[in-house]
Amino acid sequence: MTHTKPPNKLNPTLKLVLDIGPLILFFAANSKFGIYIATGAFMVAVLAALAVAYVLVRRIEIMPLVTAVIVFVFGGLTLVLHDDLFIKLKPTIIYLLFGGALLGGLYFNKPLLGLLFDSVFHLTEEGWRKLTWRWALFFLLLAVVNEVVWRTQSTDFWVSFKLFGVVPLTFLFGALQYPLLMKYAIEPKDE
Repeated sequence: MTHTKPPNKLNPTLKLVLDIGPLILFFAANSKFGIYIATGAFMVAVLAALAVAYVLVRRIEIMPLVTAVIVFVFGGLTLVLHDDLFIKLKPTIIYLLFGGALLGGLYFNKPLLGLLFDSVFHLTEEGWRKLTWRWALFFLLLAVVNEVVWRTQSTDFWVSFKLFGVVPLTFLFGALQYPLLMKYAIEPKDE
């Protein structure tokens, strides 16, 4: 009888650093050098975060990979065309993509959050469905908020809002899902 070893997982603190670190660097570089240097630094930091994650766990999760591809496409357009419109559109595209993918999964009766977080949370089918709806709508709302902020505020304000607005809002929204997680929690199946 062979046992398959479960995939390695990143330490949650390190995962947080790898997720938020590039954004902190983006903010710092923007405040010191402007949006174009910040965009280049952000691109390098995202690539470095992916590389570190891969070296540690020998795989790359889908959400960071999709985010990195979009960062490189829109960051590259920003730098090549010297137009910050593209880097400002990047979060909108990512939020619409994630929200749309979650809604598409629901449409096809495949709550994608269950695939992403099944090893972390064990929920009933109804729990996954409700959690997926909530996160999909949250991502769509973030897309609208990003559009409003970058179109009505300065670039510096927009960069600050990404770090000091979106990140805390995301943590708060996640924390507010705790009652749902508890209500629909099930015991994991022994393998």
